[in-house]
Amino acid sequence: MQTRPTRRTALLLGLTLAAAPATALVSRYASPADAAVQATGLDDPAKKEIAMQIVCSAENSSLDWKAQYKYIEDIDDGRGYTAGIIGFCSGTGDMLELVELYADRKPGNVLQKYLPALRDVDGSDSHDGLDPNYTRDWKTAAKDTAFQQCQNDERDRVYFNPSVSRGKSDGLRTLGQFCYYDAIVMHGPGNGGTSFGGIRNRALQKAKPPAQGGNETTYLNAFLDARVWAMKQEEAHSDTSRVDTAQRVWLRNGNLDLNTPLDWKVYGDPYHIG
Repeated sequence: MQTRPTRRTALLLGLTLAAAPATALVSRYASPADAAVQATGLDDPAKKEIAMQIVCSAENSSLDWKAQYKYIEDIDDGRGYTAGIIGFCSGTGDMLELVELYADRKPGNVLQKYLPALRDVDGSDSHDGLDPNYTRDWKTAAKDTAFQQCQNDERDRVYFNPSVSRGKSDGLRTLGQFCYYDAIVMHGPGNGGTSFGGIRNRALQKAKPPAQGGNETTYLNAFLDARVWAMKQEEAHSDTSRVDTAQRVWLRNGNLDLNTPLDWKVYGDPYHIG
């Protein structure tokens, strides 16, 4: 099993570490119906489940994404603790917003007492006020279905829904929407050079998406080229196998709807969804 890569963070937005992810796209208090778009692509429940498994293969070397609610560790990437199903980080604001949401929904929960410390360490790799019991209490909270739902909802609000919506507006089918989602998970939302917006802008300089009259395969190749370039800007992301031996393979095979069966490799490890 390969060492886990570092996750996407606000540092990659071309901003400072203190900058939180761009979460204004969908209100955290919006109902699922308010945030939803017509389920005709990656947001189809079956396709979304596939997306969660593929991302988990790259982020956690497993297809069992639901086992990651309890995951938490400091991977020594300068972002403090990384945790949960999408890699919420104590140093980049999204973990703070997750714990705030949990406190709103379930006052008095086991993590609420850490909110002052999470506010203090935001923008740094510090554990001040979190150690020695934060990891233990996170794992306790992860057994609570209310906290699991908070993780699901924040994943959708900040990452999944915006990337699928942007993909649909660009005229992309399911694979293209997934390429957007995987990019925003690693690189974060925003318009910095190595953020999702920066990657998309770099692709647009080379090709047009279908919504602008371009060829979908040509555009996605340009997007993946831009994605690989962005990954290589940081040593921790320099292994590009999640693109080269997964997304690029499906694109080359013409599987624009991300239909099963799917076979791919990440960091040399093989995966299969039947």
